[in-house]
Amino acid sequence: MFHKEGTASIFLATIFTAVVLLLSDYFITETTWLRMTLQIAALLVLIIVLQFFRNPKRSAVLDSNTIVAPVDGKVVVIEEVYESEYFKDKRIQVSIFMSPINVHVTRYAISGLVKFSKYHPGKFLVAWHPKASEENERTTIVVENETFGAILYRQIAGALAKRIVNYAKEGMQVIQGTDAGFIKFGSRVDLFLPIGTPINVVLNQKAIGGKTVIAKKE
Repeated sequence: MFHKEGTASIFLATIFTAVVLLLSDYFITETTWLRMTLQIAALLVLIIVLQFFRNPKRSAVLDSNTIVAPVDGKVVVIEEVYESEYFKDKRIQVSIFMSPINVHVTRYAISGLVKFSKYHPGKFLVAWHPKASEENERTTIVVENETFGAILYRQIAGALAKRIVNYAKEGMQVIQGTDAGFIKFGSRVDLFLPIGTPINVVLNQKAIGGKTVIAKKE
């Protein structure tokens, strides 16, 4: 299953591969190694595009007492920071870095009401850069429920990511684990949680979007 944001890219990659295969067979009849190299390269391009836009079906177990990972990747930050855009106070930041080989679907970490959704143009620093959260192209979304209050997640473009897709609109009721958007190529998502939230992950842990429990209240 592939994400709808990849429809155009998959179509173009398929056409490109088909053209290379046909033309190489037609025009390169004697130099076998060159024909094979071009065909393998074209097939690899198609495979890379297909794996990048994959969208595995995941049935999230809805639980208002948990915050689930919004994306696949590695937990690279767990620390107390000052969140200056929306809360303007201290929060616990949990950041997940996505490499180009990770699934890049963004999922809602909790069910609740979207209170804030804003796009920010910006730079394309590498996603793990300390200033990426404030200076890179990004979107900021705040979702609120009765258990945790308001939590903020931020989709951050990386050095290769040139497009962030965000489906959250202010006033929407959203469901934990469902499709919240997409980030193309290497990137990062930051979660900002209330101080005192019991964190359920550790640094360098692999997170699975919609499945891994980031925080849990008993």
